[in-house]
Amino acid sequence: MSPHGCLSAESRGRAHPEPLRSVRTVFQLDRDRIVYSNAFRRLKYKTQVFLSPLGDQYRTRLTHTLEVAQIARTIARAMYLNEDLTEAIALGHDLGHTPFGHGGETALKEIFSHSFAHYEQSLRVVDLLENRGRGLNLTHEVRDGILKHSKGYGDIVSDHPDRKPCTVEGQIVRWADIMAYLNHDLEDAIRSRVIRENQVPEDCIRIIGRTHPERATTMMRDLIFYSSVEDGELVLKMSREVYASMTVLRQFLYENVYRAERVHKEFVKAKKILSELYHFFLENASFLEQELIHLEMAHLLHGDEPYERVVCDFIASMTDRYAMNLYAKLFFPSPLV
Repeated sequence: MSPHGCLSAESRGRAHPEPLRSVRTVFQLDRDRIVYSNAFRRLKYKTQVFLSPLGDQYRTRLTHTLEVAQIARTIARAMYLNEDLTEAIALGHDLGHTPFGHGGETALKEIFSHSFAHYEQSLRVVDLLENRGRGLNLTHEVRDGILKHSKGYGDIVSDHPDRKPCTVEGQIVRWADIMAYLNHDLEDAIRSRVIRENQVPEDCIRIIGRTHPERATTMMRDLIFYSSVEDGELVLKMSREVYASMTVLRQFLYENVYRAERVHKEFVKAKKILSELYHFFLENASFLEQELIHLEMAHLLHGDEPYERVVCDFIASMTDRYAMNLYAKLFFPSPLV
């Protein structure tokens, strides 16, 4: 392995030390704990871009996660870095994502706290919400990568030291995340006819590629071949041409897909659902307890967390269909038989 990779034997360990009694390394154990978690299974019914899509070809939060893991692991292997660490971070990076995608996250920012962020919620999932309050007890490196995977709407890669993962593997996941969503969100938007292929900036097609495989290959190869060692540290970077095209494509998706009227109208409805559920459960603790038992999260009511935080955790843990079904049960009239 490259000297810039993170050896599992040199991990900074877990918050609660455990004896290593397995043929698996600590990062392999982390990956497996994530895959077997309730939060990971729920990702299959959480929105990526299009709310509860009926078409089987559209991405969900789970398929997005798998694509990020595939891209990140390919890059890590080519650069002789720790594939298991990379994969564990990638598989866990969106465990705290809300129902209805970023629309759900925006709703919780408005109704619970402006500081709510899905990447912090992902860390909360693995530390507190999973395993009936015991958490997954992941290694420092995996937790750090999960917390610092997100870019927000600013620069694709932040230079802020507090937002930079402590391992190169964690930094790779940041790159893989944007490579994945630029590629598949564009494909899904064309498939759904939110945009037409001829609307995509021609320079992006010429430089990055016209098809999903072409774009993925271009972005991965560019990162692998343009990254270099500077002052003894492996610095991940891309060519100016490809990076600029990715930035243009990202701006195009924000303006023409994520903020498209068709997509936005559905997010407004989703925000209404989550807001009304949030306020209902604030006032009906007995109903909340029943639902938390169903989600194996009843331990939250017996801890020291503020009640509003518990309701937020409950809302964030929902899948799209769970939220819609629960909303219908609570607020739609039931005909008498």
